[in-house]
Amino acid sequence: MKKMPVYYTRLSVNVNKVALLRNSRGGNIPDVVKFARHCEYVGAEGITVHPRPDERHIRYSDVYALKPVITTEFNIEGFPDDRWLKMVLEVKPEQATLVPDDPNQLTSDHGWNTIKHQSFLRDVVKELKSVGIRVSIFVDPDPKMVKGAAQCGADRVELYTGPYAHQFETNPREAIRPYIKAAKVALEVGLDLNAGHDLNLYNLPFLKRSIPWLKEVSIGHALIADVLYLGIDETIRRYKQALRLPEYLQHE
Repeated sequence: MKKMPVYYTRLSVNVNKVALLRNSRGGNIPDVVKFARHCEYVGAEGITVHPRPDERHIRYSDVYALKPVITTEFNIEGFPDDRWLKMVLEVKPEQATLVPDDPNQLTSDHGWNTIKHQSFLRDVVKELKSVGIRVSIFVDPDPKMVKGAAQCGADRVELYTGPYAHQFETNPREAIRPYIKAAKVALEVGLDLNAGHDLNLYNLPFLKRSIPWLKEVSIGHALIADVLYLGIDETIRRYKQALRLPEYLQHE
């Protein structure tokens, strides 16, 4: 049998919920920087943060504190208003992920309309890339939005996997269908592919098997919850295992 390419998918840990726990009592327990460094130490290939204007979890000061100590890949998500852009241009993370959040949103729940907002996004992408930052645009699994992201000059798209995670519990094959279609379009237009939102140890392996060329997943809420039961080391190990293709899928 001829071996297929073995695609490697990076695990980026979103540490927002660690900051949320810290903020609930004040002080610095748990220590977000210490937690992020330990995740890297035991195998995470990236750290993700998503600062919001009210700083209800990750604070802007956390972003500056994390940058000097992260040894893997730093990914900063958020809505590109003036304050966010200023911070990202100063910190210069490896990746910036543009997310169309309203300031009052509890969590991200939709992707960009990359056609309607193409002019705005193109200007933001150009500014970020001018200082060497890779840019990913958060989109729904819609081929038109993926193509629009390419026209904005993005390097990657991140597929919003909330609907996939919700439908996975009852109909995995139907849940993944639009994501496979969108992922194939990303390949066709030359965009690398990330994914994130509501991914966990149960739905992640099927996503990886269905779209093996995923470059990166960013996972926060479920992973941090699993840490409470399993500890950091075992949790990271299990998520990395979930991103490995079974041996039989590495042949044709």
